Amino acid sequence: MLSSPYRQSESGGPPLRIGLLLDSADLPSWCAEVVDHILQSNFARLELLVFNAEEQKRTAETLPRRSPVRKVIDLLRSSRRRQTLLYDLYQRWDRRNIVSFGDPHALVDCSARLEHVESISVTPIRKRFVHRFPADAIERIRGKQLDILIRFGFNILRGEILTAAKYGVWSYHHGDGTYYRGGPAYFWEVYEGNPISGAMLQVLTEELDAGKVLYKGFFATSPGISRARNCVQPYWGASTFMIQKLRELHQHGWEHIAGASVPPAPYLGKKKIYTMPSNSEMLRWLGPELVRKSLRRLVRRPMIEHWRLAIRSGERSVVNSGPAPDLTGFRWIESPKGRFYADPFMAEDGGTSWVFFEDFDYATKRARISCAEVQKGEITNPRIALERPYHLSYPCIFRADDAMYMIPETGSNGTVELYRCVRFPDKWVFEKELFRARAVDTTVWVEHGLCWFFVTLQEPRGFATQLWLFYATALTGDWTPHPASPISTDVRNSRGAGAIFRFNGKLFRPSQDCSKHYGVSFTLNEIVVLDRYQYREMPCVTNNPLWARGLVGTHTYSHVGQIEIIDGCVPLPAGSVRDLY
Repeated sequence: MLSSPYRQSESGGPPLRIGLLLDSADLPSWCAEVVDHILQSNFARLELLVFNAEEQKRTAETLPRRSPVRKVIDLLRSSRRRQTLLYDLYQRWDRRNIVSFGDPHALVDCSARLEHVESISVTPIRKRFVHRFPADAIERIRGKQLDILIRFGFNILRGEILTAAKYGVWSYHHGDGTYYRGGPAYFWEVYEGNPISGAMLQVLTEELDAGKVLYKGFFATSPGISRARNCVQPYWGASTFMIQKLRELHQHGWEHIAGASVPPAPYLGKKKIYTMPSNSEMLRWLGPELVRKSLRRLVRRPMIEHWRLAIRSGERSVVNSGPAPDLTGFRWIESPKGRFYADPFMAEDGGTSWVFFEDFDYATKRARISCAEVQKGEITNPRIALERPYHLSYPCIFRADDAMYMIPETGSNGTVELYRCVRFPDKWVFEKELFRARAVDTTVWVEHGLCWFFVTLQEPRGFATQLWLFYATALTGDWTPHPASPISTDVRNSRGAGAIFRFNGKLFRPSQDCSKHYGVSFTLNEIVVLDRYQYREMPCVTNNPLWARGLVGTHTYSHVGQIEIIDGCVPLPAGSVRDLY
């Protein structure tokens, strides 16, 4: 679970006092998970539930079932429903794309887990879509001396309720507020072909969509035409934002939260306010999309992704070649039949250069770590370096304490594992399980007596990613979360793309972009500040797959001296894989 590092605060301060603004105790499952995070934490307590009396009354009313004729009559009488009829039909079709265990909107009865919390019911003062709270309700809420009110119900809030808690009303906005105001959430990203879908946690103000943004994350937009599928990753990936910021508030104070907030930006959306799409908009979008989808089914063969390594030696370097790197001179290394090579990491031993890499077997759909010596721009005599009964990849090789170590990716086993080399390059022994989580692309940097661990944690429902930074005073010592963690919740740079390295006195962290699809490109980010209290990096060089014909991805970079190795992905017809065996 992405939430596990957030549940403990080391501060000795009193627990934060939290109130919830609710329409009902039946909450969407993503909201129920936020509530669970608070209940499981050691630094926050639920003190008050504020229910919307209007919604409680509406829920209690038993409405007569409408006949099909009555439904048609109601549809014909409502101009709004007539104008959005195609979207309503699209939503009914889209329900088949909902995966039950991962549906963030599935209702959860939270009455049992909330029964110990004091509750009140408030009838809001309504003006169209705006809700204000009566004075007696404000007085009672203020009497609870709450630190934060979390909005999971009511409509647009105005008035004194916004200041009834010490740090205001915190609310999610599902969508990147810089480009998408209004809704439906995560539909227009699919409609417009935007490769990323955002989510924000903000403190509400009188002005709509203009509150202080405490945190923002970016997630990969689901391919295809399904809004339901596109909701999964951002809703679950953003569900930790609340407990993340509550923990930071408790441990570091409001100034830390405010200082780390997202700077205001001008609105750049194609529409002033997004609303339900009209019938004409649905026709302009769905018609061509369905035609293209049908044609692809008729003419396109099933494809697989085949990864290869490419090597170059000489005075040129990707690092100092500018924003558009010169990649001429790289030569492809072909893997044996039935396998592919990816995730190269280079290492030196006794003046000899070696490359370690993921060695994937198509037949078993599992990989081991192999290695090979690099001589005169070629790799020679590949051999197995490490093999386990589960998938291995991303062999992060590094030196510490006069020894060679490896942390391969073992996310399929739910662990981060440390191996020590006892005979270079092909004998490694298990040293310690460093961390238990669904973690990928762990990358280590050791310097000045500290070990820095860059670890990408995955949310299993949709595979949203967060890049966490930990440090320890010894390689096998206890990990301490860095105050800046997570240092990225952005699908464009939250996964590692190779070893951290120094070049001309500067420190670089390679990252990969997984927005359009997995491993589409990599970027070299200069680490500007790295200490126990601060972390800051800036992108310097981005390598897209356009440098070689037919490439659709390139996601790992490594070098030793003047030797550079990268990987690249080409699509191959699925049937051709059998020819590779």
